[in-house]
Amino acid sequence: LCGAKLSEGVFVGSFLSMSSTAVVVKFLVEQNSNNALHGQVTIGTLILQDCAVGLLFALLPVLGGNSGLLQGMVSMGKLLLVLSIYLTVTSILSWSFVPRFLKLMIQLSSQTNELYQLAAVAFCLLSAWCSDKLGLSLELGSFMAGVMISTTDFAKHTLDQVEPIRNLFAALFLSSIGMLIHVHFLWNHVDILLASVILVIIVKTAVGTIVTKLFGYSMRTSFLVGVSLAQIGEFAFVLLSRASNLHLVEGKMYLLLLGTTALSLVTTPLLFKLIPNVMNLGILLHWFPSEGTPRSEASSPGWSA
Repeated sequence: LCGAKLSEGVFVGSFLSMSSTAVVVKFLVEQNSNNALHGQVTIGTLILQDCAVGLLFALLPVLGGNSGLLQGMVSMGKLLLVLSIYLTVTSILSWSFVPRFLKLMIQLSSQTNELYQLAAVAFCLLSAWCSDKLGLSLELGSFMAGVMISTTDFAKHTLDQVEPIRNLFAALFLSSIGMLIHVHFLWNHVDILLASVILVIIVKTAVGTIVTKLFGYSMRTSFLVGVSLAQIGEFAFVLLSRASNLHLVEGKMYLLLLGTTALSLVTTPLLFKLIPNVMNLGILLHWFPSEGTPRSEASSPGWSA
């Protein structure tokens, strides 16, 4: 509608639809909301988005005009086949190899936990590396490593061991976002960037709330899911870099999307801190029920499964 090419519009729409698995899950865990209904719906949506990253990578050459539509569809078909094989292999490993591996590591590290910590981190990194080499997202591989460990009897022990390392990786991740910022561009166009971030938050919250509500969840749960998904994901940086190499986006549009993504991630902690106040206001205005989640909602159709 603003005069850009259709291919650029499709990319920007796909780009803005991504949300941050790393940031959102971290705050859901800190607030003990990861097992709540809205937390499960949010995490399920985030993982589905991570699976779609590989499809977007396959689609980028088509949007950039470097390959035909047929070739793009073939690439997406191959990617779906690889994804199916990868998920099948991880399912087999989760009951055959992973429990034996973790049990062996516990036996070898009976006096100290350092070996077990290194083994757990190495296993997650290996899974992420394999998924990346297969053309899938790093986040999907990391998530599947966690799922495989969660199916064993050592899930709680592993989580306790890797929590300090998780905080270190989270700090490095946020630092890397800061290093991507173009300060001069940010200062000269701070009004446009702030307007873009506010627009992204409002639109994504509204869309997420409406879609979740259409699946039969309560207004309270739908709003919490919408707010949780109201930022642009970290994997958007990789998509943006690839699109720039294909000359799909150039110049100021590239810097605008880069700045908007970084600022939306930076404002996410503030957004999560404001959620309780917004929920209390919603209760006062009778937007949400004053009590907890209705019992009937637990049987709502199910991303939470």
